[in-house]
Amino acid sequence: WAHPGRFWCHCRMVYLPMSYIYGARITGECTELVGEIRKEIFLKPYEEVDWNKARNECAKEDLYCPHPLLQDALWYTLYKLEYMLLPGRPLHFLRKKALAETIKHITYEDENTRYVCIGPVNKVMNMLCRWHEDPQGDAFKMHASRIPDYLWVAEDGMKMQGYNGSQCWDTTFAVQAIVSTGEASRVMECVRRAADYIESTQVREDCPGDLESWYRHISKGAWPFSTRDHGWPISDCSSEGLKATLALEPLVGEFISDDRLDDCVNVILSYQNKTGGWATYENTRSVAQLELINPAETFGDIVIDYDYVECSSACITAIAAYLRRQRGGGEWRSRHPRATLERALRDGKRFVESIQKADGSWYGSWGVCFTYAAWFGCEALEAHEPHAGVAEDGCSALANLACADRPTRLALVEAGGVTRVCRAMAAHPEVVGGQQERCAAIAHRSW
Repeated sequence: WAHPGRFWCHCRMVYLPMSYIYGARITGECTELVGEIRKEIFLKPYEEVDWNKARNECAKEDLYCPHPLLQDALWYTLYKLEYMLLPGRPLHFLRKKALAETIKHITYEDENTRYVCIGPVNKVMNMLCRWHEDPQGDAFKMHASRIPDYLWVAEDGMKMQGYNGSQCWDTTFAVQAIVSTGEASRVMECVRRAADYIESTQVREDCPGDLESWYRHISKGAWPFSTRDHGWPISDCSSEGLKATLALEPLVGEFISDDRLDDCVNVILSYQNKTGGWATYENTRSVAQLELINPAETFGDIVIDYDYVECSSACITAIAAYLRRQRGGGEWRSRHPRATLERALRDGKRFVESIQKADGSWYGSWGVCFTYAAWFGCEALEAHEPHAGVAEDGCSALANLACADRPTRLALVEAGGVTRVCRAMAAHPEVVGGQQERCAAIAHRSW
């Protein structure tokens, strides 16, 4: 349960190259530029830094997740024992074996993401590891060629994105928005191009080799957050890709085969945890107690992959849309039994209801907290039982929040008027859930 292969993929993919860099003691030439950077980022001369003390130092503004005493004791103990792994020491053979295994996993990540990597943090560290392996090698050159995927120029200078984009995610939502207007026929060129992009972005194969030995989930049929080159499968991105495809079929015909749609459904079903909920990239593989060894003071809940209302809702609504397609076509064309899909919906609904708060709200993790979470929570319940009023508590919670939380709304307006976005997210589930019909006064107040 504590094996790193059970960690959340972003966590393990960052600490994988970090451990290699430390274990191999990778260093570069101390140039004039390096010296200037050291002066810029350290509060005292580099030579005077007490690294033992620095290990536990963190600015109070960044200290979101303080280390427990247990963790500090663990790191100190490992630091003291590490000398046994150094060259010339009795256990150095273990360090060499570990480094060889680590670079194999780094290489696997590089090759399966076409050197984009899952994110910019592990990308630059993987690149450093491959440079250390062979400074003139093709791997380092391939890494260097993908750096522009993450860079963009803002009004105040060059930035590095937290991902290589959100192309697929944005396209699937844009398509669903266009179709929902009923005016898609007016922009058919846009619709056809979006369909082409969605078709070309679907992941067509699993990663090579024994997935279990590489600690990877199946990916055949999934959709990524950004591009097919990136390729990491994600539960809600796959679900939104499936929903966008089904929404486009009446306009452009069946542009993705039944087999490929079944592959996507297979991925979505495989993601469902025993709780009935869905996590992000993989199943929840271990227990929350592993957060005791979370070394990142600025981020919490990152060691394992958790169930989320947003991911669960996306999967529920995708399965519901797929069921409607199968039922409406007469002949059952899916290799997945109807009972399997309906059971997944029931289990998912039970999970979404179980995490709903007493006031009817849900706590979100991937957007503007309560409004974003309620949007997804209400849609999930409505998808399972359309127009039955099951999402009414969530809609009421949104209305109450929108009407009562004036300081928050004022702060949003002062920050740039993004309260309109929050209101739109709040209004959407109210309309979907029929709140405006059951209690028009509350719905009007929230709008």
